[in-house]
Amino acid sequence: QVPLVESGGGLVQAGGSLRLSCAASGRTFSTYPMGWFRQAAGKEREFVAAISGSTYYSDSVKGRFTISRDNGKNTLYLQMNSLKPEDTAIYYCAVADLRTLVGGDANYWGQGTQVTVSS
Repeated sequence: QVPLVESGGGLVQAGGSLRLSCAASGRTFSTYPMGWFRQAAGKEREFVAAISGSTYYSDSVKGRFTISRDNGKNTLYLQMNSLKPEDTAIYYCAVADLRTLVGGDANYWGQGTQVTVSS
């Protein structure tokens, strides 16, 4: 298991920004692709972004969200700008091979952090 702990969620007005963090402990993950997913109430979980040698984004967040990582700190980030009410969801970080992440699944998951965007 790779313990993953997300932080940085909260309540923000539409048009605002938040930065999510995901700290991994127990082992280094610098060689593994990582990603962010989200699940809104009553909806299925959806892929948001992934990072390996390159970055990948869903169409709904492209141009507004930026995924990055600091391997020295074993931390994954998601900078979210120009937030919209439809971005409201629980956000999860995850670890898997890139194909699995972009395909909408993962091998390891964090516990999630709530992001709420008010209109």
